[in-house]
Amino acid sequence: MSQRFRILVADAISSSGLAPLVDDDRFEVIERTGLEGDELAAALAEADAVIVRSATRITREALASANGLRVIGRAGVGVDNIDVAAATERGIAVLNAPSGNTISAAELTLALLLSLVRRVPAADRSMRAGEWDRKSFQGNELYGKTLGLVGAGRIGGEVARRAQAFGMRVMAYDPFLSEERAASLKMELAQLKVVLATADVVSVHVPLTDATSGLLDAARLAGMKRGAFLVNAARGGVVDEAALLEALKSGHLAGAALDVYREEPLPADHPLRAVDNLVLTPHLGAATAEAQENVAVEIAEAVRAALLENDLSRAINAPALGGEAMQRLAPLLDLATRVGRLGAALVEGAVRRVEVRYAGGHDDALRPVLSSVLVGLLEKVVGRGGVNLVNAVHLAESRGITVARTGVGPRGDYADYVDMRATTAAGETRVTGALVAGLFPRIVRIREFHLNVRAHGSLVVLRNQDVPGVIGHVGTVLGEAGVNIAEYHQAREAAGGEAMAALNVDAPLPPSVVEALRAVPEVMDVRQVMLD
Repeated sequence: MSQRFRILVADAISSSGLAPLVDDDRFEVIERTGLEGDELAAALAEADAVIVRSATRITREALASANGLRVIGRAGVGVDNIDVAAATERGIAVLNAPSGNTISAAELTLALLLSLVRRVPAADRSMRAGEWDRKSFQGNELYGKTLGLVGAGRIGGEVARRAQAFGMRVMAYDPFLSEERAASLKMELAQLKVVLATADVVSVHVPLTDATSGLLDAARLAGMKRGAFLVNAARGGVVDEAALLEALKSGHLAGAALDVYREEPLPADHPLRAVDNLVLTPHLGAATAEAQENVAVEIAEAVRAALLENDLSRAINAPALGGEAMQRLAPLLDLATRVGRLGAALVEGAVRRVEVRYAGGHDDALRPVLSSVLVGLLEKVVGRGGVNLVNAVHLAESRGITVARTGVGPRGDYADYVDMRATTAAGETRVTGALVAGLFPRIVRIREFHLNVRAHGSLVVLRNQDVPGVIGHVGTVLGEAGVNIAEYHQAREAAGGEAMAALNVDAPLPPSVVEALRAVPEVMDVRQVMLD
């Protein structure tokens, strides 16, 4: 007799959306909402899988006795209410439903934009106050205007299609969107500074990560076209709210619309509530009947496939980390991720193609090595936790990146050797890493330069002229800043030509120190990356 799986549905989920589970005798679906503390922990201890929305919090404590739990399903995109690290440690796959609310979020963005440029909320308030004041609510047309997208993934792409139906020109800033994919969406790729300076309307569609937190700060808001509009229905914290308030009050921006906030719920006395040229909604991106139905079906099907077929294509964490194979490959996959992180710091422009070559003693390593490199390469744009061994290839291909993997002959000098070649319009960036004694990760090549530096901690990469004194100048800058150098390796192809240096430093360099290094006359470029 086949195994029967017990599924706990801990939040209100569309009943019809649960049909893939309810209609299959292999699943016992138990709906219990509002569980907390010991009650939730006891219910999880008896379940094979749990499905939640955003109300129920799956904490480390709640998982402490969940020895049989294999899957946590989130009917939506964000997993802020799930302790993913705790789940991963326990070998529990965390699945989400990333596409079910795409249309709803895109349509809300257009609704906010139209309300903003035609001043609909203010006109509505005026009418309800008994007025008939047409002259105060002159708006703007979208036709012929330029929409600037900050992020052009699933939702950004749908917003672009709808904006084009209004006769808008679409520009986009997305470092990981290929030119071919942009062309298929009929949008123009440009640097962030150019998009902000050109667009009549800027719409934000990026996740909240270390790289995007405060992305639209005072300086970048000041760089927007005077009289432009801003819409953020992505994540709170991407836009500096204090800086936005000043830009609105000064008149530099004509208006803005927000569906998301750094602090949610938005406090009743928050200064955003007092600004007239600002449209506010309470995080309604997925608040449609269709979206709730879609995410319910999507997560139910994902949980079903995970339990019956071990299909973890919707997992946002690396599966089975405690398994024998993952333990055996862990040092190699960690090296591959570090190679990808360094590659992400060095590439120029949107990545079109990634090729990974592996040489070593693990016959089953090539596919996960490729995925691990992509994890490091993509996590800057999608956020750590948003890309993993399971979904890395899918995320790359969905952004128009061609991926390839090749096994090469053994190298006598290293036990395991990972070579990444990322191609952009500017050319190829090559980063190579190796394991010494099967355990210790080193970076042994950057572009055409052969180096040998630890693949740990904070790494600074310098491109400089090979002239006397440059190493001393660099050391002086770092010494005066109180920065300790753990390792300094420099390589060159020919005396007096271009050289490449890689420095392990004890802590990430502050922006002021990076700028001081760039000011050294012999230094042509400075990049830094945190490899851990």
